[in-house]
Amino acid sequence: EAELAALYINAREAVYIRLILEQLGHPQPPTPIQTDNSTAEGVINSKIQPKRTKAMDMRFHWLRDRETLKQFRFYWRPGRLNYADYWTKHHPAAHHRNFRPEILSSPSVITELNQRKKAVSARVC
Repeated sequence: EAELAALYINAREAVYIRLILEQLGHPQPPTPIQTDNSTAEGVINSKIQPKRTKAMDMRFHWLRDRETLKQFRFYWRPGRLNYADYWTKHHPAAHHRNFRPEILSSPSVITELNQRKKAVSARVC
């Protein structure tokens, strides 16, 4: 239920951003929201039917409605590929070495570094 609450908080904030962009003339496709909790994603997407929906509050129903209205697209992604989990989960050293450049660099810097790696490896071969 905590995962659903976190998804609710993020989706609620995104609603205002979506409205502003639409009012500025930028139609919005369903906003993707990623979770690493497969149960929360399954409950929202109606893949899993919880036994006690009475115990869940209106946040659960709000998320499910917004998914049905195509305002959001909730999807699951494993924790090791989740940028937020980098800071909150324990990972092996190899994961840190591989993932750190993606977190600490802009996409253009990463592209440039990858091109340099390819150029160096082409010269070596």
